[in-house]
Parts: sequence; C-alpha cells; structure tokens
Amino acid sequence: MPRHTKTIQPEAAQQRAAPINPPTAPSKDLHVFPNPAPERDYAIQFQIPEFTCLCPLTGQPDYAQFVIDMVADQLCVELKSLKMYMWSFRNEGAFHEKVTNDILTKIVAVTQPRYACITARWYVRGGIYTNVVAEHRKKGWKPAPPVVLPEHPGESGLRG
Repeated sequence: MPRHTKTIQPEAAQQRAAPINPPTAPSKDLHVFPNPAPERDYAIQFQIPEFTCLCPLTGQPDYAQFVIDMVADQLCVELKSLKMYMWSFRNEGAFHEKVTNDILTKIVAVTQPRYACITARWYVRGGIYTNVVAEHRKKGWKPAPPVVLPEHPGESGLRG
C-alpha cells in the first residue's frame, strides 16, 4: 500500500523588530510612592541576587548579592525602578565599597527613610570574598526596642 507523504515547506522566519522605546532599560532614576503606613515602623527588605558591575582596574565583571533593609518614613521605593537602577551599574567600573555606598546615598536622597542598611556580598575575587555593609539612620530616629517573647517547650502530644 503506497504511503502518501506531503512535503511541508518551512515558513519564512520573521524576526521581531526592536521596539522604538524598549519596555525596560537601565536607569539612574528611582521612583517612589507614598508609604501606606507612615504611622508605624515596619521593615522592607529587597533581595537582589544578580548584581553586576565592572572592576575599575581590570574591566572584568564583578558579581554580588545585595540585601537592602529599610524602615520607610513618608516614601517607599518602587520595585521596577529599583531593578532598572541596579541594572544601570552593569557597564560601570566601581570598587565594591564605592558602589555599595553610592546605592545607599541614592536611596536615602530619594526616600529619606528612617533607617536603611545595605549588605553587599561580593563573589570571590582573587580568593577573597568581600562583604560591604553601609547604614543610614535618620537624625533623631530611635527604633522601638525589640519584643522578646517568652520561650515555651514544644508540645508534641506524645508521652515519653
């Protein structure tokens, strides 16, 4: 019994044209929005696991994980603008200490938080890991004392 096969011609490949205004691009602008609960201290934490900049001496890429902890006052950082801001360092040369402090300075300038702390954990370079921690406290702001709850032994419901 003869088989009938149909030859399918491939469609011409179409490459998508690049948009005139890309939907995302690195930016030095940080956008803010009003703090929805300015009457209380509460922690906001941003974790940025894929930060990249360039070594100012060799031009080779440096990689880090950033954690930004803050207690907002009247303004909060908008997430997409933070992402684009962190991306803006990708092709810039900067020492670990400088870029960490520059990011803190920008966040403080834009949001005027009660508290902000940046921890940058830089990946190994020359056999050395570098961690840079930079902190800001608004003048006169004092955090509430931590609440320490009593410890109780765990109950399992089992005898023994």
